[in-house]
Amino acid sequence: MSIINRLGIAARLSHRLRRAYGSAAAAQLDYDYYDEPPRGLMEESEGWETPGRGVQWVIMGDPMASRHVYAERLAKLLDVPHISMGSLVRQELNPNSPLFKKIAGAVNQGKLVPEDVIFGLLSNRLEEGYCRGENGFILDGIPRTRIQAEILDQVTDIDLVLNLKCTEEPVVKKPLGSRIFSPSPEFNSMADADPIWKEKLRMFAEQRKPLEDYYKQQKKLLNFKVAGAPGDTWQGLLAALQLQHMSNAASSPNKLSA
Repeated sequence: MSIINRLGIAARLSHRLRRAYGSAAAAQLDYDYYDEPPRGLMEESEGWETPGRGVQWVIMGDPMASRHVYAERLAKLLDVPHISMGSLVRQELNPNSPLFKKIAGAVNQGKLVPEDVIFGLLSNRLEEGYCRGENGFILDGIPRTRIQAEILDQVTDIDLVLNLKCTEEPVVKKPLGSRIFSPSPEFNSMADADPIWKEKLRMFAEQRKPLEDYYKQQKKLLNFKVAGAPGDTWQGLLAALQLQHMSNAASSPNKLSA
């Protein structure tokens, strides 16, 4: 897609999305998790707290890092919606959808779904949420490329990008509160064929590096090592995000059912 077309998408969506999510400045975190230990994301600092809205975070990472599990749990903890791009796309994979042929064609060819489709779906989802009174979000599955990150920056403000990285050993099945994490068949096949699993992780890391560099330059990137099952990792993630004070809320039935 040409630069002109990409800017056209951003221009069309910017008016719609900013109407819902304001022009509040994104937090300028004064640390770099490539080089420094965690300082804590919820510390009071100029520009961090944005009155009137919730957090606006992106979660990305290795394919076996249980990204969706942490995205859902953090969204419930912080009382913001978890918006899964994969779920939005799958909802359109039925013959009755006007987007079916376009999405199915890209999927069958092993290509990414076109940006105009992706951001059109995201725009509609955010507009619907705004009408329901939603405030903030955690995005999962977007952006996938630096181009998508640049477009996303034109249409909404991202405070933080949480980048989940796998350890060298496969994750085993363990409980996360009331949730049981069951690795996908793809994960099990990779874990059984250890060299293949490691090569897949290497390839994903290489493909994701431009995206990581983009957010690193903006000082929004938080790398977090997923060590063990989600239940083992959750408390460490809360500590890295300076959310320990909300850990009791994480186990509250009312909060988790929101």
